[in-house]
Amino acid sequence: MIKNPVRLAPMAGITDWPFRTLCFEKGADVCYGEMVSAMGYITAPAKSVAIRQLITLGPDEGPVIGQIFGRDPKIMAEAAKKMADSGRFQGIDINMGCPAHKVVGSFEGSALMKNLPLASAIIEKTVKAVSLPVSVKMRLGWDETHMTCVELAHIAEACGAKEITVHGRTRMQFYAGKADWLAIKKVKEAVKIPVLANGDIFTAADALSILEVTGCDGILIGRGALGNPWLFEQVKAALDGKEVLLPAISDRVRMALRHGEMMRLWKGEALAVKEMRKHVAWYIRDVRGAARMRAGVNLAVSFDELKAAFDELLRDENGERN
Repeated sequence: MIKNPVRLAPMAGITDWPFRTLCFEKGADVCYGEMVSAMGYITAPAKSVAIRQLITLGPDEGPVIGQIFGRDPKIMAEAAKKMADSGRFQGIDINMGCPAHKVVGSFEGSALMKNLPLASAIIEKTVKAVSLPVSVKMRLGWDETHMTCVELAHIAEACGAKEITVHGRTRMQFYAGKADWLAIKKVKEAVKIPVLANGDIFTAADALSILEVTGCDGILIGRGALGNPWLFEQVKAALDGKEVLLPAISDRVRMALRHGEMMRLWKGEALAVKEMRKHVAWYIRDVRGAARMRAGVNLAVSFDELKAAFDELLRDENGERN
């Protein structure tokens, strides 16, 4: 563990290699890949495009940790070994925090916080299956009456997990309300292995605050990085007592276009433009003319049309529109 590691949290449909690459460039110490279904990973055909895209690494990435989810200890262990043997990843993270209906509906993700014996078996078998360090990402519990994070942290430590990440909400909260950083602190105080804090880190000041409140060994930044990979260098600057600089509109445009270009080279123009719609909305939020640009981007079917929408935004910003 390096001092105060600043990491990109795993986010389904978001943390693919183009986005991770940009976050690494802006100071992320470690990034997590998108979560991979253990069962899907084991049973998918060797040439499965969907699985291949989930585990693809870019040429200029730093250390990436692969994340798996599932409910069968044997399958989880087998998937972890397959992922570790690929040589792509620096660690394996077990997802016990995803709140999505389709995940918990299969008794996976944060649903495992209601079944600690099964969670224990999954962690134990996964740790024994691989030589890479295994970590566990969890929430505070299922709901306010089932706050099992401290107990699960003890289990993870006893089973050989090397790190724990805690998102400061229950499953039933999803992303509503405010993350409970004091509850994360209880997990940190309960175990000896490193604990990383996650939840409501949108600014450099938030990062400093969550570290101070929780006493954690580092942070995972999730939604705060959407359209804002600069957040990592801002946090690093704040940790070093340096000035925190915000990107100009033109910087956001250049970054978004680079992002889109990497997506285009990887997935082809049509799919890249479609997937970039959500990213563009994040890159330009709170920018004058953003609403009109989003309308144009949602109609774009080519990369040239995407660029034209950005050109129009810059003309608005520079006061060049008649």
